[in-house]
Amino acid sequence: MSTALLIIDVQQDLCSGEYQCFDTGRVIETINQLSARARKAGVPVVLIQHEEKDGPLAHGVEGWQLAEGLLTETQDLRVRKTNRDSFYQTDLGKLLPSEDFERLIICGLQTDYCVNATVRRAHELGYDVVLVADAHSTVDNGNMSAEDIIAEHNKDLAHLTGATARVDVKPAAAIIF
Repeated sequence: MSTALLIIDVQQDLCSGEYQCFDTGRVIETINQLSARARKAGVPVVLIQHEEKDGPLAHGVEGWQLAEGLLTETQDLRVRKTNRDSFYQTDLGKLLPSEDFERLIICGLQTDYCVNATVRRAHELGYDVVLVADAHSTVDNGNMSAEDIIAEHNKDLAHLTGATARVDVKPAAAIIF
């Protein structure tokens, strides 16, 4: 089974300052351990970066850069996106065609936006998805704490199973490449 690891939006602006997601230091460390295991197993690592026309996530500005502490390698694939869904108007589907890649392991930021949208879209496209339960995060939304949002998405997305694809939610330590 061909697998790829998607690391979504682990960018400076979401890891520090006003928009800092919950527990990003631990999340980045978990992602680093997972990506090191993926690379060692020959699994492609895809770094996805959100961008906007202007503001803190404008292409090339400091906030748009990958977060300090996120370990990357030159062979990692990179995808720029302008939508919550990492497949929408990007070359992600061409980089990881479903004929060649059956399973996508997904982690990153933000749980209730880009991670959620990408998990759902990957599932719709027929990929089996593993959401890394302890390697995604978000911010409090005024009604719920970030911790509760993460727990709710881990529970809800684990129930997305269809005739052709499934979603599993597992901690990083339980993921086998």
